Amino acid sequence: MEMIAKAVTGLVGAVNGFLWDYALLFLLCGTGIYFSVRLRFVQVRKFGAAFKAVFGNVKLFGTKADREGMSSFQSLATAIAAQVGTGNIAGAASAIYMGGPGAIFWMWVSAFFGMATIYGEATLAQKYKTQVDGQVTGGPVYYIQAAFRGGFGKMLAAAFSVMIILALGFMGNMVQSNSIGVAFYSAFGVNKLLVGVMVAAVAGFIFLGGVKRIASVTEKIVPIMATFYVLGSLIIIFGNLANLGSAFAQIFVGAFNPQAIAGGVIGLSVQKAIRYGVARGLFSNEAGMGSTPHAHALAKVEHPCEQGLVAMMGVFIDTFIVLTMTALTIIITGKWNSGLEGVELAQSAFSSFYGNAGYVFIAISLLFFAFSTIVGWYFFGEQNVKYLFGKGAVKIYAVLVVIFVVIGSTLKVQLVWDLSDMFNGLMVIPNLLGVLALSGVVVSLNQEYEQKK
Repeated sequence: MEMIAKAVTGLVGAVNGFLWDYALLFLLCGTGIYFSVRLRFVQVRKFGAAFKAVFGNVKLFGTKADREGMSSFQSLATAIAAQVGTGNIAGAASAIYMGGPGAIFWMWVSAFFGMATIYGEATLAQKYKTQVDGQVTGGPVYYIQAAFRGGFGKMLAAAFSVMIILALGFMGNMVQSNSIGVAFYSAFGVNKLLVGVMVAAVAGFIFLGGVKRIASVTEKIVPIMATFYVLGSLIIIFGNLANLGSAFAQIFVGAFNPQAIAGGVIGLSVQKAIRYGVARGLFSNEAGMGSTPHAHALAKVEHPCEQGLVAMMGVFIDTFIVLTMTALTIIITGKWNSGLEGVELAQSAFSSFYGNAGYVFIAISLLFFAFSTIVGWYFFGEQNVKYLFGKGAVKIYAVLVVIFVVIGSTLKVQLVWDLSDMFNGLMVIPNLLGVLALSGVVVSLNQEYEQKK
């Protein structure tokens, strides 16, 4: 058994190395650049319209018209709930640890182009959404089959469904619940299993309430968690305002000449800054991964491109606001080269200003971030369970996810983390094949929308 475990671990490690070090960096960034050019940099031209679409029409309690699906804001909130997770704290910290402050610059670059990719994903999700058992549904499986007719399209869609259920619904949610358990144990000494049971109980209540309850929860928790974290970070940044200019200088200089600011840190290079910045950024904002289109498909909008604009703001909020807060806090406090990594690095930065309260702050932030991601990822998996097995399998899936959440809170097995990364990476491929094959449809819809406006 030990030999089999080692062989599986080695295989998964090799696949992840190829995916995240090479293939996905080129595929995801290349797709973002391609859509940016074809859509004439829609993320710049339409940023004002996207901002107004999100913040000019916020409805925290939905409307009667949302009963069959979600409001545009609810769809965005559900998408952001999944996007803003432990990656915004641990992911940013890991990128800085492995690639130096310059990695943040490349995170911004990947997010900038990712905004064009997610515009295409959300537009296609709206274009090809359908009704199953009287409920609106949509996502990559539907536009993949529209792109590739016949058996190949069905096979590609089924492969995507299986991978997203495993990556997000099961293994990914174990990762999130473990982060909550570790954070609360470190901050309060609370038993991890007890934390896991409580998280699973609340999550199960939300799961069984269906799409209405999920939308209702995410539209409230997302603004609260983002505001709480951003304000806590801004207090540290303004408390170290004299170092802000230096922090930005380290980011921009480190992106092209890491050794100029590395000091005693050995091994930093431009390649590492790019590799870890792009990979962690893409993993955080999920542009091109095929997860968030499930939420954007349910929005009730007049034209598919309207939700494309809203989706762009999800990437902007995730990377340029929330993730940047973590990065600036770590760099501005001088903790980035302390030798710590991940959540420990973030805790060190916050505790250097808040004292022991910094550990509490990160624990509460992780509770919000990871729990909202559990809800969002469950929903994405649920849509694919319905696609593969029908509505009757949803309750079984919900029970299994609750069990995995409890197990994940106490048991950190590196192989589970690695498998989650692998399936996350693999599900990008069928999704982007569909998105790229339908790029002409996106361009056509965009032209139609702009002429109409």
